[in-house]
Amino acid sequence: MMKYICTACSYVYDPAEGDPDAGIEPGTAFEDLPDDWACPMCGVGKDMFEEYEE
Repeated sequence: MMKYICTACSYVYDPAEGDPDAGIEPGTAFEDLPDDWACPMCGVGKDMFEEYEE
């Protein structure tokens, strides 16, 4: 699955890890995150993320 990076703070959402602190299970694709999910580092919305390749 593709990783996504926050354009505001450079946090990388990795679907393999999910976001356990927000109740997002590992294996959750970015597209399947709730619409109200926010960056755990800076709080911006999903619209501030773009695809990320290492």
